[in-house]
Amino acid sequence: MGQDAKPDLEPEAIRAFTRSMLRDIHALERLIADGRIASGHPKIGLEQELFLVDSSWRPALVAMQVLERLDAQAYTTELAQFNLEINLDPLELKDDCFSALERNLLGHLEKVREAARKEGAEVVLTGILPSLKKSDAILDNITPRDRYFALNEAMTRLRSGPARLLIQGIDELNVEHDSVMLEACNTSCQVHLQVKAEEFARTYNVAQAVLGPVLATAVNSPLLFGRRLWAETRIALFRQSVDTRAAMKHLRERAPRVRFGDFWLKESVVELFQEDIARFRALMPTRIEEDPLAILDDGGIPSLAALQLHNSTVYRWNRPCYGVSDSEPHLRIECRALPSGPTVTDEVANAMFWIGSVLGVTSEFGDITPYLEFDDAKGNFLEAARDGLNATFTWANDETIGAKELVLEHLLPLARNGLAAVDIDPGDVDRYLSVIEERVRLCHTGAQWLTKSLARMKGHGTRFERLAALTAATATRQHEGTPVHKWSLARLEEGGGWKNNYLRVEQYMTTELYTVHEDELVDLVAFVMDRKQIRHVLVEDDTQKIVGLVSYRSLLRLLTRGQIGDPVVAVPVKEVMVRDPITIAPETPTTEAIELMHTNRVSVLPVVKDDKLVGTVGERDFMHIARQFLEDKLREE
Repeated sequence: MGQDAKPDLEPEAIRAFTRSMLRDIHALERLIADGRIASGHPKIGLEQELFLVDSSWRPALVAMQVLERLDAQAYTTELAQFNLEINLDPLELKDDCFSALERNLLGHLEKVREAARKEGAEVVLTGILPSLKKSDAILDNITPRDRYFALNEAMTRLRSGPARLLIQGIDELNVEHDSVMLEACNTSCQVHLQVKAEEFARTYNVAQAVLGPVLATAVNSPLLFGRRLWAETRIALFRQSVDTRAAMKHLRERAPRVRFGDFWLKESVVELFQEDIARFRALMPTRIEEDPLAILDDGGIPSLAALQLHNSTVYRWNRPCYGVSDSEPHLRIECRALPSGPTVTDEVANAMFWIGSVLGVTSEFGDITPYLEFDDAKGNFLEAARDGLNATFTWANDETIGAKELVLEHLLPLARNGLAAVDIDPGDVDRYLSVIEERVRLCHTGAQWLTKSLARMKGHGTRFERLAALTAATATRQHEGTPVHKWSLARLEEGGGWKNNYLRVEQYMTTELYTVHEDELVDLVAFVMDRKQIRHVLVEDDTQKIVGLVSYRSLLRLLTRGQIGDPVVAVPVKEVMVRDPITIAPETPTTEAIELMHTNRVSVLPVVKDDKLVGTVGERDFMHIARQFLEDKLREE
């Protein structure tokens, strides 16, 4: 996000910031025209985002404390207090740079782990934390920095309402959220590739072309809030969580801020910056003192601060970036689509495969645009995010080809050629690209490991116990360092057992609910209870707000009076329901829920969030806890 300052939303300030962006564009055009953009040996870089979790494998809100222990510029905050980011120094693209990248990242990660453990936390690398719950993505958990609050205010202002998530996979997720914190559910491993100005358009186009196939090999985020969605759900989640477009009655073409793009570049990186300035309002307008054109006139190098700030709020999956290193301006492509994890080795393999594919395909085709339609490249990206290695792509010369075949028979050989051309150590090439090859041959990505592990645990423990086990197993295996294609499936007991998974109601509440409307026939309630073997049916109004509860005892009383099944008397639900039943929030501690049920002599409690019914918890749930407790006691004896 760049500057840690609140935006100035006064019209005059917005106009001044816009003027600064336009002057930055002119300055960038002069830098390119004058040949002042770095043209030496290219460099690569990496940004590692990560989750912090506690002993229950839940998000740990200790990022600020961990940072205080690290005290180094390589580490920085992210949006949520359970996220951190590591920024590695760039390396020249040659020799053993990829193994050096791995060593550097492992060293930094070990420092973060040491600091986190002193705060009772552990580090997990994964695109979406399996044990993350929607209640973790609340504004109370935002990192206390001005820029993050400003981002939330800006997003809320432009969207004019809550964020809406609708993602469909094996399961479906259809929820609303009232802050930008859904973005914090994503973590990535961002790879940087420095590019010469005169080669940028051609290289960027190839980076777009190969992004779909590369992503298909790297997917590891199939779960969100316990729902099985896309192979790389981050892509849909990130796009929808920061979408500032409000719904409209008319079909108007409006681009999302998170985007693949809409066209091939023709000549210059400037085309992308111009497009983003034209399409997207400034989210974070601030006062910019720099006059880039005057600096150029004096022979200096401008930072293009306004352009960089605006660029940080437009989330292209391949983001164009301008920067200044050692007083020399450069251009780079930041690949933001690759997820964090499963291991550092997997991440470096992903980075090498993307960079090698860019180099190799550029060498093979030169200009990719005559061979591949832009819409096909965009479609390939979405197919990869949804289906991973099961995707089918449209490749060069309109060839339809499966993801595995394209990677194994075409892209891996091209990547090897591209890396050899820039003198990458052959041993490194064999090591990291063999990780990709084996992962693809075995069809064993991080996403498949997670979904297969979850399927094996089906019917054992609660949903949250299974998700905690996935998080625990992920942390254990990635710390061991073995690439994901060699991982054994997760086991339920790895999550630490039932004690960590019954602390709050949301961890075990029933979310598959059967409800009725108060005007419906009470016979319907009897039918639902009989067929679904439940003892309570909740009553909702048209806005999904709970208005009552019908118990089996109420139906027994009607049954003894002969009012159920009577062809003449049609008793509506509202005449027998208990109005305004006692409810609790998902975050309620289990001990408090038990006490509430005991005090009020009720056997079920509806769980409500923002006046909406989200679940129930009842005596049967507590019987399960009691059984687990007694079994543990017996084993101790």
